[in-house]
Amino acid sequence: MVTAILRMKQVDLNYGETNVLRNISLAIHPGEVVGVVGPNGVGKSTLVNAFSGVHRPHAGNVLLHDRDVYRLSPELRAREIAVVAQASAVPQAFTALEVVLMGRTPYLGWLGKEKAADYALALQGLQRTGTAELAQRRMGEMSGGERQRVFIARALAQTPSVLLLDEPTAHLDLRHQDEVLKLVRSLALQEHLAVLLCLHDLNLVSRFTDRVALLSDGAIRRLGNPAEVLQPDILAEVYGLEIHVVDHPLDGTPLVLA
Repeated sequence: MVTAILRMKQVDLNYGETNVLRNISLAIHPGEVVGVVGPNGVGKSTLVNAFSGVHRPHAGNVLLHDRDVYRLSPELRAREIAVVAQASAVPQAFTALEVVLMGRTPYLGWLGKEKAADYALALQGLQRTGTAELAQRRMGEMSGGERQRVFIARALAQTPSVLLLDEPTAHLDLRHQDEVLKLVRSLALQEHLAVLLCLHDLNLVSRFTDRVALLSDGAIRRLGNPAEVLQPDILAEVYGLEIHVVDHPLDGTPLVLA
């Protein structure tokens, strides 16, 4: 397989006296979507924060192109790693174009002035996410799916090699969930981005990821393709309820029923 862009090696991370991540080793390769699943409170968001350089591990390493993430400046990290957080928020009066231009901050500094090339990359991000027609619309006037695609466009304006998404479909209806995750999948394939995708919905993970890391008590309980991980016995043990898994009638992917 192609060399991983971003990887964790035996990472432990604590919040005070609480051990949140334990001995995590996980790699993300270009063109690959890796899903992270598990019950609430198992460390999914913490995993994203550790990968992005927000929370330094107490043990182990996080490597970006084989360089220690925590030895890189925030600007250099942001040029390579883009994050769409679970609760992305911006002033409602900002236009979509203004929000997407924020993705150019790592190249400009806080007081820098956007140039023509920055506007071109912002418009390209809007086009790639199907939101070009929203460029002058205010964020407060958009649907949840439209806002989420704008946040992904902002991430693309960073021209990253890694895209980390923490519950990008939260509070979206079925159509917008499908639109956002099809977009993420196409960006991985067409732009060769390495994508980490944290989700609660196991059936979305089954449809849209190449590999799945199942977290339990801060550790990776199982790692493999969706069919290998989404097994009823292991899911029942991790989630604490009876779970059935059948083949989807249309494409044969695992269909999880609780």
